[in-house]
Amino acid sequence: MSKFLIQGATGDFEVVIGLEVHAQVISNAKLFSGASTEFGAEPNAQVSLVDAAMPGMLPTINAECIRQAVRTGLALGAEINKFSVFDRKNYFYADLPQGYQISQFKHPIVGEGTITLDLGDGRSKDVGIERIHLEQDAGKSMHDQHPQYTYVDLNRSGVALMEIVSKPDMTSPEEASAYLTKLRTILRYIGSCDGNMEQGSMRADVNVSVRRAGEPLGTRCEIKNVNSIRFVRQAIEYEAQRQVDIIEAGGKIDQETRLFDPGKGETRSMRSKEEAHDYRYFPDPDLLPVEFDDAFIDAARQSLPELPDEKKARFVEDLGLPDYNASVLVAEKESCDYFEDLIAALANKCGKNIKDVAAKASNWVTGELFGALNKAGKSVTASPVSAEQGAELLALVEDGTISGRIAKDVFEIMFDTGKDAGAIVEEKGLKQVSDTGEIEKIIDEVIAANPGQLEQYRAGKDKLIGFFVGQVMKATGGKANPGLVNQLLKPKLDG
Repeated sequence: MSKFLIQGATGDFEVVIGLEVHAQVISNAKLFSGASTEFGAEPNAQVSLVDAAMPGMLPTINAECIRQAVRTGLALGAEINKFSVFDRKNYFYADLPQGYQISQFKHPIVGEGTITLDLGDGRSKDVGIERIHLEQDAGKSMHDQHPQYTYVDLNRSGVALMEIVSKPDMTSPEEASAYLTKLRTILRYIGSCDGNMEQGSMRADVNVSVRRAGEPLGTRCEIKNVNSIRFVRQAIEYEAQRQVDIIEAGGKIDQETRLFDPGKGETRSMRSKEEAHDYRYFPDPDLLPVEFDDAFIDAARQSLPELPDEKKARFVEDLGLPDYNASVLVAEKESCDYFEDLIAALANKCGKNIKDVAAKASNWVTGELFGALNKAGKSVTASPVSAEQGAELLALVEDGTISGRIAKDVFEIMFDTGKDAGAIVEEKGLKQVSDTGEIEKIIDEVIAANPGQLEQYRAGKDKLIGFFVGQVMKATGGKANPGLVNQLLKPKLDG
């Protein structure tokens, strides 16, 4: 694997990257209160007395959030800690009503695990997970509501977050992008986080440092709350170059927290980076340690679906899909569900084994369907052509009712109108011509109309058979059965 290096005036520098991903846990209620977690409510409409830190209010742990964190740890092959502790992390923000955040420090709920990255061209890389801990989210400061004042919305205050901390194993923007993509896919598959970065339910703190080859780790800077995979790549590229420029100018890197400005494509200083002791962690006196047994872990494990890597392996080994197709299909759970519904329906319509129809179906989904969806700016869940309708279209090709070329035209109409393939074929008279006599008649007419090409063919230009096939297909409006055309044409050309 070629290394990502930044070329400086005095030599090459390596980049070292670690990510701390904050993933909002899917649960109906917050981590320590019964207030709703639904997105999009009016400001301060989903705030309990606990979330607002009213005096005397005591937090109560939401067991579903614990279960979701354990499921996430299991999906990442991580160590599950049957004993964990909630701590108070002390700092001040206007949108942190308690004056501290309930988080986990020395005893997180999940320990070390691994994510295997798919880097394309058969390349992969393992990135270590350091830990996953649970914590409550802060509220949101709104600076654009008034020219002089900042307003505070506490709807998000107390929402459960999993902080998934990687080891500093990534060495390029490409790897960081692949890591976030894979992590998001896993979280969405198991239903522990919706991965919606635009809504802030998944965001990344990006730790970046640079060093000359062979030297110890450099001083890192943390870029806070980056909310898209594209911005993570841009932030890493800019920040790494900024650090190299400082070092080459004889300066030193200050450990600090920075923000990424997507408009300018640059990072800027926010504050000096705090150390753990700055937060004065101590166990929350209102919460007992979290303890559970093997039965709880086993139940969480049983609830996991087939994971992306397992699904990809099954598609390649059992269904014979190309590696590329399998990778594309498993990247999003919704795409995978569509494909599996499609091949089940197609096999049923054709009376064939799923394996016999899977490869062609995967080509159609990753090619025509995804191409049309991308062009229309639609997701697979909003596809105008359902999996059942797609299966009907492919079955018509499989049984010879229509040709592959006609199927493309039918699909375009289906995509635009939502109509079924069979209805379109009947309505427009698109059934494939498989009448031997009719095809022979058209072949004779085509040969008679092209004596020059026939003479060249018989003189040894065998490739001209393609010309004659094309002319026959043109004469039938693309409806002639291509296999039958080839079968009947060659003897007549050979004379």
